Amino acid sequence: MTSKPEQLNWSASLRIAHPSPSASKGLQGDKILLPQSALEQLLARAPSTFTSSTSHTFTAFDPFSPYAVSDARRERAQYRETSQQLPHPLMFQLVNQKNGNSVYAGIREFSANEDEVALSPYLIDALGIQHEDIQQEPTFEDEVVDLTDDEPTKTEELRITVKARQLPKGTYVRLRPLEAGYNPDDWKSLLERQLRANFTTLTKDSILSVHGVKGEEFRFLVDKFLPEGSGICVVDTDLEVDIEPLNEEQARETLRQIAAQSQRAPGTDPGTSIGHTIDIWKQVDGQVLDGDYADYDLPSWDKSRPVAIELTIHGDHEVDLFVSPKSNRQRALPRDTEHVFGDFSSPKDGLKRIVIQPTNPELEGAEALLVSVHGFCLPDKDAVGSVPAKYTLRAKAVDAQGSVTAPIDLSSSAPKSTTEEQCRNCHQMVPKQTIVLHENFCLRNNIVCPQCKSVFQKKSAEWEAHWHCPVHPEAYGSSMLSRSKHDYVQHTAHTCTACGPSSPFTFPSLPELARHATTNCPHKLILCQFCHLEVPQEGDPLDPSSEAETVLSGLTAHERADGGRTTDCHLCGSIVRLRDMAAHVAHHELDKARKPKPELCRGELCGRTLHGIGPRGQVNGGTQMGQGPGNSLGLCSLCFAPLYVNMHDPEGKALRRRIERRYLAQLTVGCGKKWCQNEWCKTGRANRGLEALGTSVSTALPLVKPLLEAITDHSQRMHFCVDEASQRRKKTAEMLAAEGVWDLEWCTAAMEAEGGNLSKARGWLADWAPTKVHK
Repeated sequence: MTSKPEQLNWSASLRIAHPSPSASKGLQGDKILLPQSALEQLLARAPSTFTSSTSHTFTAFDPFSPYAVSDARRERAQYRETSQQLPHPLMFQLVNQKNGNSVYAGIREFSANEDEVALSPYLIDALGIQHEDIQQEPTFEDEVVDLTDDEPTKTEELRITVKARQLPKGTYVRLRPLEAGYNPDDWKSLLERQLRANFTTLTKDSILSVHGVKGEEFRFLVDKFLPEGSGICVVDTDLEVDIEPLNEEQARETLRQIAAQSQRAPGTDPGTSIGHTIDIWKQVDGQVLDGDYADYDLPSWDKSRPVAIELTIHGDHEVDLFVSPKSNRQRALPRDTEHVFGDFSSPKDGLKRIVIQPTNPELEGAEALLVSVHGFCLPDKDAVGSVPAKYTLRAKAVDAQGSVTAPIDLSSSAPKSTTEEQCRNCHQMVPKQTIVLHENFCLRNNIVCPQCKSVFQKKSAEWEAHWHCPVHPEAYGSSMLSRSKHDYVQHTAHTCTACGPSSPFTFPSLPELARHATTNCPHKLILCQFCHLEVPQEGDPLDPSSEAETVLSGLTAHERADGGRTTDCHLCGSIVRLRDMAAHVAHHELDKARKPKPELCRGELCGRTLHGIGPRGQVNGGTQMGQGPGNSLGLCSLCFAPLYVNMHDPEGKALRRRIERRYLAQLTVGCGKKWCQNEWCKTGRANRGLEALGTSVSTALPLVKPLLEAITDHSQRMHFCVDEASQRRKKTAEMLAAEGVWDLEWCTAAMEAEGGNLSKARGWLADWAPTKVHK
């Protein structure tokens, strides 16, 4: 029967670390950072388990000798093992000494400064800590002491009591939404992911916040636990989550809003159009509600020409266009806070156009273009009941300015008509006979904007609402909505919800926030080239060395960590880190380019190399292992075997006679093999349908004599019969060489190394053989 683990009796009073990114390290959920000394104190308070052995490690032991017994005791005391086990997971109770608020937390790591505790935003809110309660990072002015002041004022710093506390595993939790209208389809999966990734404990009566994919925030009250208590542990347990409204009125309002949303769901007549795949040949008509997105993807286009994404807006609606290339470095759908190319403008003619040049570095490795149409809605405006905006979307290839198909027109504009004259007020062309009447009427009723030259009727609503941005001269409009939109997009501070509410991650405009989200945001989704999963890229955007390493290596922080795993090189068997494998294989490619061609057996039909191939593509591998040809004729060991005789023959006369007898035997008798294709063999000629060269020794001898004289000339082939497998490998190697990728020598070596298997031979060639260099 196992006993209940002892509770750690540890507590400390610590001051709150300043919530800067360097101090808090992006803490989420209920995580805290403690100093290194806290870990040492916890280990000292942890229950200890002693493991000792009564056996003696030395051989000569006399139990009757007092010296031997004392030595044995001293040895056992010296090598006694002590194991200190901390409970898993470690949990703590935090108490605000100022207001008495209490909350439970889990530990992330022991890397905080001494006498400090770093808290996540969730814990800061739960403890009721205000911004002025947190001690600011000291500056030089703060360290200056006024020696003339007899009683210098000291600000009392807020301290948090941190107690080690083990909570029971939770089996049930009830959450109550703080607002009506929460649709479980919007937040259920997000809640499960957040609890799994960022929480160790849950505290009763605390507020749990879940951020949605559209920037919305869902807030829940933690209301009830099983087992009952003030807190539970949510790690390594099956937790049942129940959602109940705060009261009946909230429940009715939630059902009403969900029903209204279902009637305006994507795909319905009053709802947003469902996105799909588009092409460059056909335009797409659709509609989008305020605050919604219609997502499309363009999988193929002419990547040698610029591509234009055009959006035509029908009616007076504010609709935005966002585009992001889908590649290993960009995986998220385009949104107003995360996009590569975007257009927030309010065009007068309702036409928006984004042109992406083929040389744009963002298109490197792009497998598709993700296009999103967004119905703009101010954050403080309720989008329920809005009329969907109609639009037409078109993707098409365009010609680059200055190309042959789109030359630059340097000629002057067409000459004006001699019967027309330009109005000095509205700059329109008017017939000369009516120019006086037109100008009088125009000056009396119309007014021209001096900046954009647009013409408006005096005292009209459009002229009253017409505006120009003093910071962005290209931005102007003629409605209050367009001005409010411009102020919100370009002149309102926006914070990255993933990085936290700290000042380094607050940006003065939405385009700058989107640039951060698609470049150095640690939470930007990428497709890891090592684990092949969509994961955050991680890293510290405030660390210049980390950013420099990302640029130089081309690997994100996650890939650098994941690429630290090792694997065996499939070519040489060396143990290599995954992130270094590309450079390692590139060295193999350089080695291949310097490899000499393997020498082939001199036999006309032999499909072997002269010196053999090693197990890892080594040229002359057989000779290096002591299995060389063993002759000066240029024949492989198998072709020379029938000619070998163990006798002293310094001048080679006996060898010459053996070669002569073999040629005569082939021409007069034949080898008798049905697969033989040797032209200097009676059987081979019969198999090929050729006439016999010599039927007797006397007729064959003059034919053999030139072959004997060419024995010492290695450029001349020798015509001996070979086995069927070697002959087949020779034919297959010639077919491979005819493809023009590899030389015949390498194709023959591949067939020999892989035993005549064509598919394996192609793999061998790709691994070990250099390709032909076409001049």
